[in-house]
Amino acid sequence: KNMFFKKKKDENEGGDFAKVAALLIHAAKIDENYSNLEEKIIKQALLKLGANEQNIQMIIKEGEKIEENSNQILDFTKEIKMMNEDDKIKIVETLWSIIYSNKEVDMYEANLMRRLAGLMYVDKKTMADIKYKIKKEYS
Repeated sequence: KNMFFKKKKDENEGGDFAKVAALLIHAAKIDENYSNLEEKIIKQALLKLGANEQNIQMIIKEGEKIEENSNQILDFTKEIKMMNEDDKIKIVETLWSIIYSNKEVDMYEANLMRRLAGLMYVDKKTMADIKYKIKKEYS
């Protein structure tokens, strides 16, 4: 399956997923409205990336802890930028889904996505294509 998320050790089950969850939770909270729909989108994305369904609540809780204790999005993107292109695209799609789940993009969300594109090494065209695709799904 996915080399990035190969379990390193049993105690790390969910560790990498928690970092991805932290980034997604950060995006969900940036407009100061972390909704149930956004949490549902995050859970679905983590499962698509290969997270274990039995651990999903633990991963979300761990992600929330990481997000609360971090003051830099760099902390969340280190591992993500080393992922394969397909997983990066899934994460970017999820980020846009979280943002569009309330039908609008505020300036903080737009700024976050611009910064993340560079930090995750996702080119502008790919970012714009994904944004457009997700916007259509939510409109």
